[in-house]
Amino acid sequence: MKRISVQNTLISLTSVNDMDYISLTDIARVRNPDEPKDVVKNWLRNRSTIEYLGLWEKINNSDFKGVEFDTFKAQAGSNSFTMSPGKWIAATGAIGIKSTAGRNGGTYAHKDIAFEFASWVSAEFKLFLIKEFQRLKEEESARLGLGWDLKRSLAKINYRIHTDAIKESIIPESIRTKQPALVYASEADVLNVALFGITARAWRENNNNLEGNIRDYATVEQLVVLSNLESLNAVLIRQGVPQPERLAALNDVAITQLISLTQNYSLRRLK
Repeated sequence: MKRISVQNTLISLTSVNDMDYISLTDIARVRNPDEPKDVVKNWLRNRSTIEYLGLWEKINNSDFKGVEFDTFKAQAGSNSFTMSPGKWIAATGAIGIKSTAGRNGGTYAHKDIAFEFASWVSAEFKLFLIKEFQRLKEEESARLGLGWDLKRSLAKINYRIHTDAIKESIIPESIRTKQPALVYASEADVLNVALFGITARAWRENNNNLEGNIRDYATVEQLVVLSNLESLNAVLIRQGVPQPERLAALNDVAITQLISLTQNYSLRRLK
């Protein structure tokens, strides 16, 4: 059990099967110090949350119970729908969330899910959480001689969820071999335009003296927002929202979150 301090809030971390889990209970105290479990339950009631958790489990958990998940997804968002970590785990066999009782008990989630929850609580808090988590991993890496790359980790948090949503909702089964790559690139550019205001190809043409791609030169703030946009776009794709409407919505979210992250004076401590 380890702890990091994020904006004067102690956040517990643990490891399960070599995967990092972060306390949702501790994160929830940012919004409600007295009843953090209620914050977690409210988050679990959202349809977008259930969809995200289901996608994560399908990717990472071969024993995930899809039938039970489909039932929850159909009910999520309604006034009568309730959900708790224990109910979710027991019904679906989920491994992304852990719930324990006792002195060090509470609800923990895999870092991908914990960062998503932190974003729901506060985009600013998510950024601080990621940076403190980075410091911890860098310290561990220095001791063990391992490598830790914050930008690489941020860029891939929701990448698989995003591409799976494209595959399942946009690409037909009979599509030609080379065509899927074009679809993936198109959807990647929806995110690029929403966040950076330029396509990957246009960026390369304007920066042919640089190696890598547009995302390699993004700021930490931009990569945090990109992670959020990948998750949101995956949900919108599955809901059948047309690409132009998704682009406009994603751009609005990107602008709002970047203003929140970059105009806060206290964030300068993270540079």
